[in-house]
Amino acid sequence: MGIAIKGRGSTSHLAGRFESTVSEAVDDGWAMDESEEFLAPRLRTEVRAETARSIISRNNSPDVGFSQSVNPYRGCEHGCSYCFARPSHAYLNLSPGLDFETKLFAKTNAPQLLRKELSKPGYVPQPIALGINTDAYQPIERKFKLTRQLIEVMLETKHPFSLITKNALVERDVDLLAPLAAENLVSVHFSVTSLDPHLSAKLEPRASAPHARLRAMKRLHEAGIPVGVMVAPVIPWINDSELETVLEAAHDAGASTAGYVLLRLPLEVAPLFRDWLDTHHPDRAAHVMSTIQQLRGGKDYDSQFGTRMRGQGVYAELLNNRFKLARKRLGFNAQNSHWPKLDCSRFLKPLTPKVDTPQGSLF
Repeated sequence: MGIAIKGRGSTSHLAGRFESTVSEAVDDGWAMDESEEFLAPRLRTEVRAETARSIISRNNSPDVGFSQSVNPYRGCEHGCSYCFARPSHAYLNLSPGLDFETKLFAKTNAPQLLRKELSKPGYVPQPIALGINTDAYQPIERKFKLTRQLIEVMLETKHPFSLITKNALVERDVDLLAPLAAENLVSVHFSVTSLDPHLSAKLEPRASAPHARLRAMKRLHEAGIPVGVMVAPVIPWINDSELETVLEAAHDAGASTAGYVLLRLPLEVAPLFRDWLDTHHPDRAAHVMSTIQQLRGGKDYDSQFGTRMRGQGVYAELLNNRFKLARKRLGFNAQNSHWPKLDCSRFLKPLTPKVDTPQGSLF
């Protein structure tokens, strides 16, 4: 069992799968007095500027609803204990645990790179999903404003895109999002895991509180920006009982589309989440993991397309039926995908600044 660290979702610096050496804590016999209390150290967030080589990531996954995405940051200070993107930090020789939420990278040239990509002669516009791997509105966005700059490029070029976030900071950019929405060029989705602020603080310690996300959702809706809700992730015996109440609250706040995703535990996320369960819910940890394995063919995770978002078996079917009934009762858009269709016909290639070269206009 790990030790809860205030403001952090992980409880350890779990080594990544590519590490050549691994350190392990060992009891040296110098036990503390029973009156002493062990206090986990507070960890500061470190942000490094990164010069990215490319900015648009493309995929052909049949179950995600978009073909290209943009992520202005690596790592995420929200610290969600269940984040499926945590294993990506292993490629940087950093821990998918505490490093993922404390050692962050800001792609400071992201707006310039996006402009360059969109100006290529062969570029064909398709909706871009902004902030999929890590949240584009995580706390460091207040300082770096990379997401706002990316949206400014989208506005200039009339390029369609979708956002999904756990942070109410998105309210800051209503002035950009509203004119985009008026031309059917943007939709904003809020990921809401629980309405219980105490549970939310444990699951996603530096994300906006549930009521703040609903407030932001309502403000965007009132500004004419289409908003949706993702109940993500649904965790058996932790927040699954809240499925209907989250959908109801989001509907009242103006959400017109809804979706849900079952908990995913790829690679290092599985041991990290097991440790989170043992730390915060030891009484039900075994039951939670037993149910997850029933949904995943006896494993912690199954990456198969089509079932990785929903799972398989009786529990998965019951959850899906509950969602469909609630969606119908509340009047959410009954469509196969929670991602609405956006208009790609308005796209204008960006005006790129002229670059002076010794060869003049020959090259």
